[in-house]
Amino acid sequence: MCEQWNHTRERTQEEAWLEAAQAFIQETLCPVDEEPNEQVTRSVIDCVKETWLSQGENQDLTLPLSYSFVSVQNLKTNQHLPCCSHLSWSDNAYQAWTRGAGPGGSVLPREQLLLLGTLVDLLGDLEQESRSGGLYVRDNTGTLDCELIDLDLSWLGHLFLFPSWSYLPPAKRNSLGAGHLELWGTPVPVFPLTVSPGPLTPIPVLYPEKASYLLRYRKKCKIKELNLAGKLVHLSALMVTQNKRYFIMTLGELAQAGSQVSVIVQIPAQMVWHRVLRPGRAYVLTKLRITKTRGHRSCIWTTIPSSTLMPLRPGYVQELELDVAFADAGHKPLPEPTSSRDSRGQEGLVRGSKVLHYLGTVTDVLNESASLYILDGQLILCLAYQKIHGLRRVIRPGVCLELRDVHLLQGLGGGTTKPVLALCLHGTVRLQGFSCLKPQNLPSYKVHGASLYEQLVWKCQLGLPLYLWATKALEELVYKLCPHVLRCQQFLKHSSPGKPSLGLQLLAPSWDVLIPPGSPIRHAHSEILEEPHNCPLQKYTPLQTPYTFPTILALAEEGQHRAWATFDPRALLPFPEAFHLTSCQLNRRLAWSWLCLPSSMFQPAPVLLGVLVASSHKGCLQLRDVRGSLPCIPLPESSQPLIDPKLIGCLVRVEKFQLVVEREVRSSFPSWEELGMASLIQKKQARVYVQFYLADALILPVPRPTVGLEPSETASSCPEGPQVGQSRLFLLFYKEALMKRNFCLLPGDSSRPAEPTLSFRVSGTWLCGTQKREGSGWSPPESLAAENKDQKVFFIFLGSSVQWFPFLYPNQVYRLVAPDSQTPALFETNHSSGTPHRPLELTDYVSCLTIQEDWTLELGSSQDIPNVLEVPRTLSESSLAHLLSDNSPNFLVSFSAEVLSRILCEPPLALRRIKPGNAGAIKAGVKLTVALEMEDCDYPPHLDIYIEDPHLPPPIGLLPGARVHFSQLEKKISRSNVVYCCFRSTTSVQVLSFPPETKASAPLPHICLAELLQGDRPPFQATTSCHIVYVLSLQILWVCAHCTSICPQGKCSRQDPSCPSQRAISQASIRLLVEDGTAEATVTCRNHHVATTLGLSPSEWSNVLDRARGPGRVALQFKGPGAQTESASKTGEPLTLLLQTLCTSPFVLRPIKLSFALERRPCDITPIEPPRLQQFQCGELPLLTRVNPRLRLVCLSLQEPELPSPPQASAAAS
Repeated sequence: MCEQWNHTRERTQEEAWLEAAQAFIQETLCPVDEEPNEQVTRSVIDCVKETWLSQGENQDLTLPLSYSFVSVQNLKTNQHLPCCSHLSWSDNAYQAWTRGAGPGGSVLPREQLLLLGTLVDLLGDLEQESRSGGLYVRDNTGTLDCELIDLDLSWLGHLFLFPSWSYLPPAKRNSLGAGHLELWGTPVPVFPLTVSPGPLTPIPVLYPEKASYLLRYRKKCKIKELNLAGKLVHLSALMVTQNKRYFIMTLGELAQAGSQVSVIVQIPAQMVWHRVLRPGRAYVLTKLRITKTRGHRSCIWTTIPSSTLMPLRPGYVQELELDVAFADAGHKPLPEPTSSRDSRGQEGLVRGSKVLHYLGTVTDVLNESASLYILDGQLILCLAYQKIHGLRRVIRPGVCLELRDVHLLQGLGGGTTKPVLALCLHGTVRLQGFSCLKPQNLPSYKVHGASLYEQLVWKCQLGLPLYLWATKALEELVYKLCPHVLRCQQFLKHSSPGKPSLGLQLLAPSWDVLIPPGSPIRHAHSEILEEPHNCPLQKYTPLQTPYTFPTILALAEEGQHRAWATFDPRALLPFPEAFHLTSCQLNRRLAWSWLCLPSSMFQPAPVLLGVLVASSHKGCLQLRDVRGSLPCIPLPESSQPLIDPKLIGCLVRVEKFQLVVEREVRSSFPSWEELGMASLIQKKQARVYVQFYLADALILPVPRPTVGLEPSETASSCPEGPQVGQSRLFLLFYKEALMKRNFCLLPGDSSRPAEPTLSFRVSGTWLCGTQKREGSGWSPPESLAAENKDQKVFFIFLGSSVQWFPFLYPNQVYRLVAPDSQTPALFETNHSSGTPHRPLELTDYVSCLTIQEDWTLELGSSQDIPNVLEVPRTLSESSLAHLLSDNSPNFLVSFSAEVLSRILCEPPLALRRIKPGNAGAIKAGVKLTVALEMEDCDYPPHLDIYIEDPHLPPPIGLLPGARVHFSQLEKKISRSNVVYCCFRSTTSVQVLSFPPETKASAPLPHICLAELLQGDRPPFQATTSCHIVYVLSLQILWVCAHCTSICPQGKCSRQDPSCPSQRAISQASIRLLVEDGTAEATVTCRNHHVATTLGLSPSEWSNVLDRARGPGRVALQFKGPGAQTESASKTGEPLTLLLQTLCTSPFVLRPIKLSFALERRPCDITPIEPPRLQQFQCGELPLLTRVNPRLRLVCLSLQEPELPSPPQASAAAS
């Protein structure tokens, strides 16, 4: 009973399956609007049954009941995932097939579907002229692209069952085409194919040797159409030129290598031949004619619409005898090919590629859009020099390819390490096996931009080394900018008239150097037909990587790495001066240092690329990409500020820039001897930023829309701007410092917390009334009453409006724009500024306006309104007399200066602040020494500027060598009458120029001492030739490196256990009286200069210092020549006697060349001592005259004078 029931169920299932099959066949495969065709139904079912039983494992079931029929439309509509179907495969065969995917491979899932259709080479019902060489499966529901490994022309137009196939739907992020079929194995015809009989009589043919001669002597032969036979030697790529497709095939002799002849196929219906032809096989082409192609100097055979292609079989052809005499006399050798695109170097650098055949398997996809793949895990395959649109969708890991006439290039450089196989138009790529793997989910940059990469090859004419580098560079750019700055499709969009590609714009600036002018243009016909062969892949020059596009984060990390790798305390301190520094001095000198890395120091050179944004958290400009941001200082030109806010949101590309790393360390080195011990550095931190000139930058607007950036930072970059709103022009007077301030809240205002807020204030004056938005411009300003003209106003910037800080500078006109067009008198309202009216009235300011978050700033011009005088653009400068006078302390001054040095130090006594909760501690500050820039001043005076909290850390860009304009500094006078300046809340700085990359120190002027007594501004440093008259004093000390107490026997004399130092350092000084015949001066020499003054060698001076270690102090005073010497040490000591004798000997009292600095600083405003009356005795007559006070100098270096060269010997005596 059970068997009978099972048999009945199977019969019911078969009947249901047959009914479904019949309905499907009639609807999908039979001609439309015709009666049901039982023959078609029967033939289809018989074909399916025969294929199903061919497995040998399905004898129990005569029909594949588990399989269902599927139409083309159903595949397109319902099958959204890749799949495969193998009717003729057993389960074991499928399992063996999946194991070929290897570990980790994602195999195509198996679906039980039956696919039938007609193989055609025409898409839909288009005209014959629209045939492009594609292959399709068609049924009544639609047409679907397909790929077939081996095609027979007799299959076209016939109905087939496809027993093994895979379907790949269009990828969601892939814009390269629709879904397609991959037809495995040989399709099974539903109806038997008719075998065409051979010709009744042999076909008369010409073989390549005579056919090539006939091209030269075509005028002697009147035959219009001929048949050619031969073995296929070369098959070009399927080309598309001006929307016309063609390919060129080359036939050779059958038996041995000999003459070759080429045939161009241009008929649309014959494009499918390209899928049939196989190099190495013999073919017959009928009804060929001779034609001349554009751009090629020779004639060529071509097909006509009635031409046919058939395999060459024995007995089907016979050689045609022509009644034409051929001779070799007219044959001229072809000219040698010209050099390829990349042959730009010396002859020895040009390499040649090898042409070979290769069969391999794709193991990875480097870049699908750029047609770059990995073969067998070892070779790079480049198909970019052929247009392979149809084949690109098939190639994925697991696909087997046959490459014929492919170029092998090795050692390309430019970051490419693997050998490269590249196909030119002369070569052929053939599909030899499909992949069993699913398509990979590739990143966006690997599936978008195919048109852009084609432009690199066909329009920009890049050679292979440069093309591979450009591909990597575009990937780096996508990694930096997409998707948060702009979408990948936008970035990789190809160029079109009036719309240049953003990717090409970023790559192209350096191509003029990489690609020499006058290189030959690529021509398809010549590349395929010319002998000897010439193409862009034939010769190449290894490429050195021109530049890279590192992420901003990677560039900052590289800068920090180099800064700390080169941080050497011993190199930062000048030797031998470091030997004599105390522990405090030593660690102060090391506390701050900086390293400037010009872009030329990196190999390969990096290109700085990012979106320019204004940070509302730090109040500085930043370059930003998707990986990070970096503060920057862009300067339009020397001495000019960046004032245009429209640059916010633009893409900035810079090749020439300076990467600056400011290093701060906290160390506890006892003395110079321990400088090599890294463990004595407790803390290290760095501040990294970049500075560049806009003249060296390429600035591009970012295409819209963009995502991922803060709205407040990108709103101003929108070129179209708000469509409604109101604005008002104002002239800026001055800008205060960016710092945290307390703002008084108005009663009932709880919108902001009562805590210090990062903010700044500017003062200015309204130039006109409010203007309304009219289209893309502004209406005439509203009229103002006489009392409302020239109103002064305070602007408060806090919160997100801090981003405008880098663009605001004095004496500039700006437009304040508010999107609200309804509120009247919007710019006259006090928006919660919390500033009382009485102080404003006292300062002659009528209002205080808080900038709202949705307000923007634009660069304005006084020309926008009538009857307004031109605004002066010069920077405010205080006079030198005003700066260096004692009648205006605690006054605000402004000046431009060059930064000479920058150190961490204790502020002056008047600026010292006690840290809260830490009595006695003093906060460290920053001391800048600057050289003032003053007109009509040959020797600019030096001035100290102190920066302390809350202005720490100082603004970026305050580096030695930089020119800076300081505005609204507070002028101070110390107790010793020295002028210095301090940062205050009113202070702002503007970097005028960056430190030069290479700075040659100018030699000091050589002067006479009397010149220092003439004029108001003598040189602060100079050299002179003088004579040492006598020694005034000499002192040698050994002091504690920590507390500077005297150290007899090398031990600190201070009886205090709080002194932790066990180190003693030597300090020496000597005072000299020198004169040069015009004036006399006292010179102080210290430390190692004392040894030079005494004429001692380093070993002798070391012995002197060792002798002085015992007493800890040796001091001598000389009253004058011949006078008795006073000594603070024992006079009988050998060291004292030695020094006394030495100081009065001619070895010391000698002529010298002295480099010096004035002991009196230029900013010292102490009244100069006037000349005094002094009596001299001249014989018996007393003389009374005025004598200038002695000059006081500090020795910078001391050298022996240059002796005059002896006169040259005269000629030999006659």
